[in-house]
Amino acid sequence: MRLRNPELKDKERMLGWMKDPRTKTIFATDFASFTDEKVENFIKNASNDPNNVNFVCVDDQDKYLGTVSLKNIDPIAKNAEYAISFCYDAQGTGASKFATEEILKYAFNVLNLERVYLNVIPQNQRANGFYKKMGFKFEGEFRNHIVVNGELCNLCWYSILKDEFNG
Repeated sequence: MRLRNPELKDKERMLGWMKDPRTKTIFATDFASFTDEKVENFIKNASNDPNNVNFVCVDDQDKYLGTVSLKNIDPIAKNAEYAISFCYDAQGTGASKFATEEILKYAFNVLNLERVYLNVIPQNQRANGFYKKMGFKFEGEFRNHIVVNGELCNLCWYSILKDEFNG
C-alpha cells in the first residue's frame, strides 16, 4: 500500500463509494449527487490548493482504495482537519489505518502541525471506534448540529496532538 496524488483513473472507484446508499447515512455531504465532472475537477485540483492536502491510498496494484485529506490547514495555529473516505470493499484490510498513520506523519513531520482534528456523527460507530483506536481523543459533542440523510444529528469532535502521535 501507498499514498499518492489522485489520478483520473481513480474516478470510477471514487464514484463507487460516493453513490453507495450506505454513504448517505454517515456523511452530511450529498456525495450521491456528485457528477463525473465534479469528481474529475476534484482530482485535477487536489494538488493545487495550499489549504488542503488530498492523497489516495492504493494497493500494490495501484487500485484506488480511498481518500485521506487534511483540510483547512492553518499554518499559524498549526492545525488541520482530517478527513477519510474509503471504498466499502477496502474495509478490514488495514488500508484506513495505513492511510491515517501516513497522513498524520505528513501533518506532524512535513507540515509541522501541532493538532489534527476531525468530526463524525455518533451513529457512525465504526468510525468513532477507529478514531479512538488511532489515538484521537474525544473533545466533545455539538448537539443537533448537522443534517445527515434528512435527520438532525449531533457531531462528535476528536483531535490528536503531535506529542500524542506515535508514528
